[in-house]
Amino acid sequence: MVLLRRTVRFAVNPDESCDGSNGDGGVPVAAGLARWYELEISCEGEPDPASGYLVNIKAIDHAVRERAIPVIALACSDDPTTDPARLLSALADAVQGGLTPRVASVRWNLTPSLSMELRMDDPNRVLIRQRFDLACAHRLHNPELSDEENRALYGKCNNPNGHGHNYRVEPCIAVPTPENKPQAISVARLEAIVHDAIVEPYDHTHLNDDTDAFATETGVVPSVENIARVFYEALGAALNEHAPGAELVTMTVWETDRTSCTYPGGASV
Repeated sequence: MVLLRRTVRFAVNPDESCDGSNGDGGVPVAAGLARWYELEISCEGEPDPASGYLVNIKAIDHAVRERAIPVIALACSDDPTTDPARLLSALADAVQGGLTPRVASVRWNLTPSLSMELRMDDPNRVLIRQRFDLACAHRLHNPELSDEENRALYGKCNNPNGHGHNYRVEPCIAVPTPENKPQAISVARLEAIVHDAIVEPYDHTHLNDDTDAFATETGVVPSVENIARVFYEALGAALNEHAPGAELVTMTVWETDRTSCTYPGGASV
């Protein structure tokens, strides 16, 4: 069994006649005041022994462009204020109708930082992911170790004056599939809750010196692993209080573009 993912980029245009040919940029190509999106389709099954393919990726592209894009284009035209999560089931059915292997999930990247995903093995909820940026300084230092042991363990990250990162934070929130029900949480509301629970307390701080959670003597070492857990616990409590219909599934924190941590690690996202 394999899981094959294919991202299809496209624009919904005022003029529907502009096809374009640059798949990396999107087909149809953007024209006028276009809406530019990505659909990430995941298919699962056994590859064909002769070709090695689970499915030709051109077939996924065709199914998205011929079957899914019209669903989105119609909504953009006739009901532009609709919750995108309401369309995910229809998009999955549309794409599945044009493919032989099972469609496992559909993820709609609405902006570079916001996506919504429906998994066919869990069709009663939608996963919302939104990214945020934080700038923080920290020092990796365990007060129970000697200075020499800290330097040996943490290296330059034990610099007494600390060092900084531009962190990228992405909570994954599960909400009930909308289907004619009110939203469990709007994106604007999610942003406000994340701002109050994480951005405001931690952005532009020295984590060891300015926060209780990572205080050198009484808190935890501000490793990316601990940051992911602390942020998860803070946002989870805030969602329980202010948006009880939304469940925090995971928290992912990128320390650099090469290093990230997701908490809890065993969650299926």
